[in-house]
Amino acid sequence: MKKKVAFYTLGCKLNFSETSTIARSFVDEGFDRVDFAEAADMYVINTCSVTENADKRFKSIVKQAQKKNPDAFVVAVGCYAQLKPEELAAVDGVDLVLGATEKFKITDYINDLSKNDFGEVHSCEIEDADFYVGSYAIGDRTRAFLKVQDGCDYKCTYCTIPLARGISRSDTLENVLKNATEISAKNIKEIVLTGVNIGDYGKGEFGNKKHQHTFLDLVKALDTVDGIHRLRISSIEPNLLKNETIDFVSKSNSFVPHFHIPLQSGSDTILKLMRRRYLTNLYIDRVAKIKEVMPHACIGVDVIVGFPGETDEHFLETYHFLNKLNISYLHVFTYSERDNTVAAEMDNVVPKNVRAKRSKMLRGLSVKKRRAFYESQLGSTRTVLFESENKEGYINGFTENYVKVKAPWNPELVNTLHTITLTEIDEDGLVRFDFVKTEVVV
Repeated sequence: MKKKVAFYTLGCKLNFSETSTIARSFVDEGFDRVDFAEAADMYVINTCSVTENADKRFKSIVKQAQKKNPDAFVVAVGCYAQLKPEELAAVDGVDLVLGATEKFKITDYINDLSKNDFGEVHSCEIEDADFYVGSYAIGDRTRAFLKVQDGCDYKCTYCTIPLARGISRSDTLENVLKNATEISAKNIKEIVLTGVNIGDYGKGEFGNKKHQHTFLDLVKALDTVDGIHRLRISSIEPNLLKNETIDFVSKSNSFVPHFHIPLQSGSDTILKLMRRRYLTNLYIDRVAKIKEVMPHACIGVDVIVGFPGETDEHFLETYHFLNKLNISYLHVFTYSERDNTVAAEMDNVVPKNVRAKRSKMLRGLSVKKRRAFYESQLGSTRTVLFESENKEGYINGFTENYVKVKAPWNPELVNTLHTITLTEIDEDGLVRFDFVKTEVVV
């Protein structure tokens, strides 16, 4: 009988791409991959440490695995496993914890899957995480997350990612193109580029700091891959998003008009405390440039509320800055203290109830921004890629500029591209549409 292995991923798209690569290594070793909700011989949990909640959820996920099979072998990998391996190893039911350099060699650590009395730790000094492992994940059969870069050389005061993932390093351009070609051969219509700091692409491509290729080189090369209809840039730092890249995307065959650009604060005082590498003027310029060459582009923004030293005035500065900015939606993060970061030692801590209130205000602003963006797109003709899930009798899809649409469920639409005209916003906030008679179906 083949052994069964199941996976649970916390955190970002990058984690999902890496889980997929780890899962393929198990299949190569003769395991059957099953859903996490099923009984398995082994459960692998890919952890995250960006938010406090991700830390807390780990214990409940281990309990879920134990309910399905109390004798299952439980492994923790990922960022939290690198930062606090002993803490995870002490969780009841955890047998093995692998750090940043070991997670891709997980099958080397698997012997007879016998439960351990105590969690066994194989971790490294993060300085040893200086090599690159490429990966990609195929999510719902319609899109794939393609990892192109790992690690970060930035020193933002709130962030543990450099401690968890090491220095900035990149996949070779040759390997990225090989992976993209493999994905296109699986009839996947969209690739989302992912990494920790993808605008830094090229650094560490040859195991050193030498840059042969840049992010713009990567974008231009991927645009030539046959069979990929859409390429999406997941998240890119404003200081690394250059005019040349924006101009290229605006004329590209495959790259879509959708940018996700972390801001973190609309106050220059707070940006300096965070040690971000730009101020608000640069951010305004990036948004203006995108909208100049792609007026219909969707722009998403990351914001952190409640950072130490953020007064009511600083927060209102952020709120008004975002309110005036021509953006489409927000991802709002409530600041939480992380061990071994500069920010955790800062004075003027914002009370948690104030953080929660500010978060709620920005989430409300995000709803208004998304609604306004959707309204601006009504009457326009776009291309939609339909998803694979039946959601209460409806099928959803996304236009190239990230407007979420809905239609009555039709399995024949799954993973197809159609030309549509956006007509009205439904009561749930999604957009209804008409098919264009000269529709393009792929």
